[in-house]
Amino acid sequence: MNGWPVYDVAADVRLLVVSGMPALPPPLEAEIDFLWAAAQRRMRGKLFNGRVFSADYIEPHRIAGHWTEFRRIVAQMDRPELYADLQVRPLAVGGVIVGPGGVVLGRRPTGAVYQAGEWQLAPAGSIDPGAARDDGAVDYVGQVLTEMREELGLPAGAVRDPRALAIVEHAEGGLGSHVADLGVALDTDLDAPAILAAHEADGNDEYDLLLVVPLDGLAAFVAEHRGSLNRQAPVFLRRRGLLG
Repeated sequence: MNGWPVYDVAADVRLLVVSGMPALPPPLEAEIDFLWAAAQRRMRGKLFNGRVFSADYIEPHRIAGHWTEFRRIVAQMDRPELYADLQVRPLAVGGVIVGPGGVVLGRRPTGAVYQAGEWQLAPAGSIDPGAARDDGAVDYVGQVLTEMREELGLPAGAVRDPRALAIVEHAEGGLGSHVADLGVALDTDLDAPAILAAHEADGNDEYDLLLVVPLDGLAAFVAEHRGSLNRQAPVFLRRRGLLG
């Protein structure tokens, strides 16, 4: 069992920005400042206080939310009890790429800020304002294609038939980061050598190891790496009909 909330969504679920970032009382802002400064010291000033989409409501055909600042997310990750006041649910998008060679998975470096050393379905990343449209909609498919190009070195035309699978929220017993991962199925005609060559030539350092796991070896891979495979991956693989 995953243990985290799983939300069913339609294959063509829509994302909408429906409100602005809520104001916070000064004492809470001061605590966020303190936690942000501590995180910056840990990361030697490498953190950037950008904006990401936070889901306020998750419904099968619509996900409504607002743009929030990264410092609030960092504070909530450091002190999960702050969720009661912040109510931040950062929405991340992850591709489930399946081709003739199998499923694409990547291992995050041990020095990564988030989910260090974990295996995950690649690509993946937060939804930022670059995915915003003038009508208030958010192009999450465009976001996952951007992540794919940056992380794997694959152009948008390398995949087809994008469709949402489900959302898994990192929360248990009211605690956790409350990151909400939206899985997106993507099909490709590229074989494993072509995908790995693109990653080697044009991908970034998001993963220190990239694999294309054959479908007949997928269950064994999941079992072998259960302790280091992020918990949303099996959910998305089951939704794609690739795991029993």
